[in-house]
Amino acid sequence: MDITLFFLVIVLLSFGLIMVFSASYATSLNEEGNSFTIVLKQAVFVFGGIVVMMVLSFVDYHVYRRFRWLIYVVCLLLMIYALTFDNQHGARRWVYIGNLFSFQPSEIMKFALILMYAWLISVNYKRMKEWRHGLAPFIIILIPIVILMGLQRHISGMILMVGIGFLMLFIGGGKLIWFLSAGGLAVLGGVGIVILKGFGYIQARITAWLDPWSDLQGKGWQTVQSLYAIGSGGLFGVGLGNSTQKFLYISEPQNDFIFAVICEELGFIGAILIILLFVFLVYTGFSIAMKAPDQFGAMLAVGLTLQFGLQALLNIAVVTNTIPNTGISLPFISAGGTAVVMQLAQVGILLNISRHCADDV
Repeated sequence: MDITLFFLVIVLLSFGLIMVFSASYATSLNEEGNSFTIVLKQAVFVFGGIVVMMVLSFVDYHVYRRFRWLIYVVCLLLMIYALTFDNQHGARRWVYIGNLFSFQPSEIMKFALILMYAWLISVNYKRMKEWRHGLAPFIIILIPIVILMGLQRHISGMILMVGIGFLMLFIGGGKLIWFLSAGGLAVLGGVGIVILKGFGYIQARITAWLDPWSDLQGKGWQTVQSLYAIGSGGLFGVGLGNSTQKFLYISEPQNDFIFAVICEELGFIGAILIILLFVFLVYTGFSIAMKAPDQFGAMLAVGLTLQFGLQALLNIAVVTNTIPNTGISLPFISAGGTAVVMQLAQVGILLNISRHCADDV
């Protein structure tokens, strides 16, 4: 298997556990009465995810193609089921199993979307310039996901999945006009959210993005505290563990806004190093895709790599207030059980594709 990819992921996971502890011990002590609760829980998921990754690295990636429709439909049903739960801040993204376990079906749906698109491109790659093969089936697959994401108020997930779909369609050989048409779908999805949730919900997010200080105690709080943390870090940071914004100023410092804590503690240099690790990860993933033995493997590798790269990009953009706050985690680093296990499972699939590349050499 590709050793470079394996060690890149291990480095990101190790750094993630260190930063999760640093960012979460105040929150964990305040909410759980124990500074180690959050990081220990994350460590369990990380080690479990590594086991899953290694197992899946030996499973022939072609097997997923046989169960593509089953995986896709089950994910849709789980996303519909999530709408029956009353979750945080009005969003309905989680499925709860008793009081002990919860997960986000959308994390699994990311893989389902990539799998469906990789299969469609592999069977239609010679006809991708025809709208019946190069556009229509892709839109049909994407529309239910966009609708359910809107109903869940999962804007970040919608942006990520639409972005993955657009880029896979374009890389897979679709016409530029199809790519632009898919952009129209995103606009329609946005309009749908406004209609369903009211313009006030969207307007509040945009206002908080353009001028977070206008509602410092409300919608702008999270962004302002994040910017304070980033600005306080300077070039070399205040030192690992020495962040002040993580002391109940930044909400969820161990999750969506962990990059702000990284910037504060490790400074501009630390932030750049993390960004370079993700750039190298994307480069390695695309290298595997280029050497894949078949079209399906190549597009599956492209989709998985795009997910990691786009999600990291969106997270950093939110934390730095480059785009409105949508709530999205930093892959392999942010706390989150479902997310890290699914990410490592997908790395396992990517590693299996790389094993087939080696076999063909």
